[in-house]
Amino acid sequence: MVDASEPGGKGDKFVVEMIKDVTAPVVLILNKIDLMKKARLLPLMQQYSEMASFAEIVPVSAATGDNVDRLERALLDRLPEGEPLYPADYLTDQPERFFASEIVREKLLQFTRAEIPFSSAVVVDKFEEPDRPGGLMSLHCTIVVDRESQKPIVIGRGGEMIKRIGTAAREDLERFFDTKVFLDLHVRVKSEWREDERVLNDLGM
Repeated sequence: MVDASEPGGKGDKFVVEMIKDVTAPVVLILNKIDLMKKARLLPLMQQYSEMASFAEIVPVSAATGDNVDRLERALLDRLPEGEPLYPADYLTDQPERFFASEIVREKLLQFTRAEIPFSSAVVVDKFEEPDRPGGLMSLHCTIVVDRESQKPIVIGRGGEMIKRIGTAAREDLERFFDTKVFLDLHVRVKSEWREDERVLNDLGM
């Protein structure tokens, strides 16, 4: 990658010399084209094409995103295929507890909006899978917030908010796991939860 908005120097020529004997395809990226006149672009591309045999020369602007899709395609088309890392029917390497906590947290943020910051967390305390197809999955989760003042916001008047969060989360959980779900939610205040190893472990951090 070179800065197309600046004149080339000895460093650019040194790198070009290094890649001349490389057998793998080399893609040259001319970045910052938004900072140069269009009339200079074609002569610059011609200049570099005469210096080495590039598989492709792609002018882009990382700032504006111009031509980034073309660069992605140029790189992906030339990547060799490797052995699959996971079986074809393997959808994720994350545990089911992770998705359960994320679904509950999504509903928490959706319904409380700006009142509850993204520093909140959801810990799965108990995860019991159904003992038979179509059986009941049991989930007990704790919503962890930073400050005491945030707890009544999550619970709501008469428990209205936490019931709303729980109902929406349970519906999504039942669709995700394709089974009936019992969901029990509690709220806990822990200002230093980011330093709690148990919380971080449950969150996969």
